[in-house]
Amino acid sequence: MSTRLFDHIDLRVKNRETAQRFYAQILPAIGFRVDKSGARWGTFETEGNVAIEFFGFTEEKDHHPNGNRIAFWASSREAVNKAAKVVRQTGGKNIEGPELCIDYSPGYYAVFFEDPDGNKLEICFRESATIAE
Repeated sequence: MSTRLFDHIDLRVKNRETAQRFYAQILPAIGFRVDKSGARWGTFETEGNVAIEFFGFTEEKDHHPNGNRIAFWASSREAVNKAAKVVRQTGGKNIEGPELCIDYSPGYYAVFFEDPDGNKLEICFRESATIAE
């Protein structure tokens, strides 16, 4: 059985050039290091020969962000802190944290932010798989 649980994320953005500049800095900081972007799509992949995950985005001029949030996994609190620094330097909006979120689960540590179009994102680390009650 495969350890992969998702194949890709396909996000809509209002302005692809703006998104490309933003995600070209954020995504490599969290492990999507292979830039396969082309004329129509921004695409960043994890490294590997097979079974790679990727994050893609494409322009949709009338895109309106909603309450959905994409959360990326980090290997440690330090990794969250490093990614949060990149988010701040890159112009992430409505940044919250990094902070411990004990209401989520014990040891849940995350930074929450929005991309230039208002799409909600998060980078998190869990010390355990326990969910708060």
